[in-house]
Parts: sequence; C-alpha cells; structure tokens
Amino acid sequence: MRYAVLVTGPAGAGKSSFSAAFVTHLRTTKRTSHLVNLDPAAAPDSFQYDPVIDIKDLINLDDVMGELGYGPNGGLVYCFEYLLENMDWLEEELGEYDEDYLIIDCPGQIELYTHHPFLPTLVQNLQRLGIRVCAVYLIESQFIEDRYKFFSGVLSAMSAMVNLEIPWINIMSKMDLVTSNPDDPLGSGRNGIRARRDIARYLDPDPLLIAQRNQDTNTSNSRFHALNQAIVQLIEDHPLVSFLPLDLTSTDSLETVISHIDYTMQYGEDEEPKEVKSQEFDSSATLTSNGVHHQPPDLDEGDFQDME
Repeated sequence: MRYAVLVTGPAGAGKSSFSAAFVTHLRTTKRTSHLVNLDPAAAPDSFQYDPVIDIKDLINLDDVMGELGYGPNGGLVYCFEYLLENMDWLEEELGEYDEDYLIIDCPGQIELYTHHPFLPTLVQNLQRLGIRVCAVYLIESQFIEDRYKFFSGVLSAMSAMVNLEIPWINIMSKMDLVTSNPDDPLGSGRNGIRARRDIARYLDPDPLLIAQRNQDTNTSNSRFHALNQAIVQLIEDHPLVSFLPLDLTSTDSLETVISHIDYTMQYGEDEEPKEVKSQEFDSSATLTSNGVHHQPPDLDEGDFQDME
C-alpha cells in the first residue's frame, strides 16, 4: 500500500518546514518516505530534501509568466491545468514508488483548495492508482493574534475540507512562537502570550470569540455584527474544524501530529488489521514493532503543559 499526504495551507504557514521534518522523522523510524513538489514557483534552495518528483520538471511558473504574460495566480492555475492534462507524466513518475510514504508539498494559494477542482481531480487520480490519501491544512499561530483573521482561516480550512472530501487534519503551526511567560527573556513568544485555556479556545474554535464585540473600537455597524453572528451559526452548525498544535522544536509535538496522520489513513491496516482502542497516549509507543498505531489522545491531554 502506498500513502500520500497533501501538505496544504496559505503561504507562510510552514508547509515546507513541516514537510522536511515529516520526511526526517519517517526516515529516522526506518520508514521509506519521499518528498514530492507540486509548487511550480518553489525555489530550488527551499527544500531540505531534493524532491523525487517535481512539477517543475513538467512545467515552470516563470516560463508560463514569461511566455504567456500571465500573473502569478493566473500562471499557477495554468500550471495545474497543464498537470491535469498530462497526468500520464505523474503516473509514470509515481510508478517507481511502491509501499512508500509520499509527502506532497503544495502551493500556498488557498483558492486551489477552496474554489478550483484541480486538487480534487488530482486526489481522484491518486486514489485510482491505489494510493491512500489524506491532507493536512496548516495555518500559523500568528492567526490567533487577530480573531477575525483566525476565523477567516477556520472558514478557509472548512471550505477546503468540503472541496477535497478526503481524510483531513488541521494544524496550528509555529506554536513555539507562542509562550505563557510574560517575562520571556528570549522573546520566543512573538506571536503572543497565551494561557493554556486561551489556546484551547483556538485549537477547538470557540465561535463566541468572534461573537464578542471588540471593546477596543467603537464599531457599531449592525450589518457587521450580523455577519459575525452568521459565521458563528455556521461554525456551530458544522463543527468540522479543530487544530492540532505543532511545535517543530519539540519531537513529541511532531510525533503526535504524525500519529494522527497515520491513524487517519489507517497506516499498516492492510498488514494486520485490528481495532484501535482508546488509551492514554505514550509518545514513545506511537509506532509499534508491527507498524500499527494507537489512537491519538484528546487535544487537552498533555498538550502544552507549561502553559498554565
């Protein structure tokens, strides 16, 4: 069985850093993994590992912009249209990898996930090839500094989930930039000082965060507040989005995220299927000798213990 993880999310969310850490962890645990690049605008020096499959070998965004006169967004759309018209190229490239774990680094234009049919069509082709697919959607911790920006991220994640219709995990990245210490001498909390209880309201989005009127402004536009209430109602009616915290400076944090990904795709199920029982999470026992994973814990059990 082959597995593929689509690493998605807006620009600057840390997709490439996560992909590199993901590959490193899998190789450390003696699992065969490869990086695949689907960003036709990615710089060659932006990868810690050389991609085994690179869309730039098929089509390059700079060439499209130069020869056709398209802008960055229009050029990216053209690149994906060209990819879908040449799926035989991708199938031939994928044919060399069997029983492997493919980490697919995707572009940062969120309209590709929320509006266009390109990625859903790509997923269907991967599944037709017998590849088990899931996706992760990253937003960075800076989003929690502005609750309106945060909920725009929540809605984009929800839209992408509905559009792709595959197993899905949302990740709040760069949590090492959030601290609970107001006197942090290293200044590592540049994305805010948050107590653990406050962070939990963002990891499992609390619609009341946006329902509360902003006390720092005198805004009283009734239509503005009516829009907020409509968004609150939408999130309450469709509670699809929650986030796993990711701190790439913590091995435990990375292992927790990867264990959720493995469990979502039922990694190793075809080797020895068994019912996974809920139990206390032990990061050292995430991957057993036969490749079967235990069910990950609830988010509020052991996450960010230092943030009291």
